[in-house]
Amino acid sequence: MIKNKFYRNLTQKRWQGFSEETQILNIAAELSRAKFWLEKKNEEQVLNCLNRAFELIDLTIYTWRQQKNLKELLRFREVLAQFYTNRDKNIEEFKKIFKTLLMFKKFTSLVKI
Repeated sequence: MIKNKFYRNLTQKRWQGFSEETQILNIAAELSRAKFWLEKKNEEQVLNCLNRAFELIDLTIYTWRQQKNLKELLRFREVLAQFYTNRDKNIEEFKKIFKTLLMFKKFTSLVKI
């Protein structure tokens, strides 16, 4: 059982009840907030948003553990973690990472960032 720091009322069971598209869009919402703060050059807020995104990604990893695209989700998390630890956070690099998340599902790939 995953212990949430940011989404304390969001249980694994409740998260599993959401469609995969909804899960991706919830993660995307945090990445959208991070993009906003990147543009404002507020690294503390960027990191807060990314931490919340990681929490949702971890819930999704647990939910998708039997899915064929789990490997891609794990790789996505790794790339996002590399961005997180970079000293210089490039907005264009972040947009590419963000677009990668949206490509997981046909419906979410239509979202413009």
